[in-house]
Amino acid sequence: MTIGAVCKSLSREFPEISISKIRYLENQRLIDPRRTPGGYRLYSTEDVTRLRTILRLQRDEFLPLRVIRQELAIGRTEGESEPLIPGQKGRAKPRRLPPVVTTTVGPMRTLDELLEATGAEPELVRELESFGIIGSSGDGASTGYDENQCEIVRAAVELARYGVGARNLRVFKTSADRESALLQQLLAPSLRSRSAERRHEATEALEDLAAVTTHLKHLLLIGDLRALLA
Repeated sequence: MTIGAVCKSLSREFPEISISKIRYLENQRLIDPRRTPGGYRLYSTEDVTRLRTILRLQRDEFLPLRVIRQELAIGRTEGESEPLIPGQKGRAKPRRLPPVVTTTVGPMRTLDELLEATGAEPELVRELESFGIIGSSGDGASTGYDENQCEIVRAAVELARYGVGARNLRVFKTSADRESALLQQLLAPSLRSRSAERRHEATEALEDLAAVTTHLKHLLLIGDLRALLA
């Protein structure tokens, strides 16, 4: 397949994919398509499968490219599954996480639809709103909650089973606000640039920085938890 055909075939699952993104991943030595005598890239089925794996690891697990390279080196494939949280049986793929950059907001849920989709109690949603963890556009009875907020409520429901209340989640909100402020300080000038190319590069950098910071928090948490078991 040509690079244009690959981009088109992946666009349904990855709306933000572009030819420049694919070339960037090649420059990072994550994929290595063969070249024709004229210099055109040709992608095999294995190349496309590898590319899809890379994009899913970025989108679903927020992994930085350095970690994705390590995962591919040890044979990670797109069909592999991850363990569920403690107390759940079997193995399953991790729940899809929303990308930082998206061209569509997605359907908005009413409060009743949110409760049905997440299994949350109304009191929990009210507490999450009162502590600024989520917020609706209105009173929640008509338009209120997007997919990202729905995922936050799902996480809160799971944490509540372990005795973690909505007020305890303020520490995560505070941490997220600080990280967002840092990334804004780093990239705001480029994101507001009049140059479309510069804005595109800044957008890709924002995705990668979000993945790196998420992975760093994960590693720091593991270090602290291991200290408890020492």
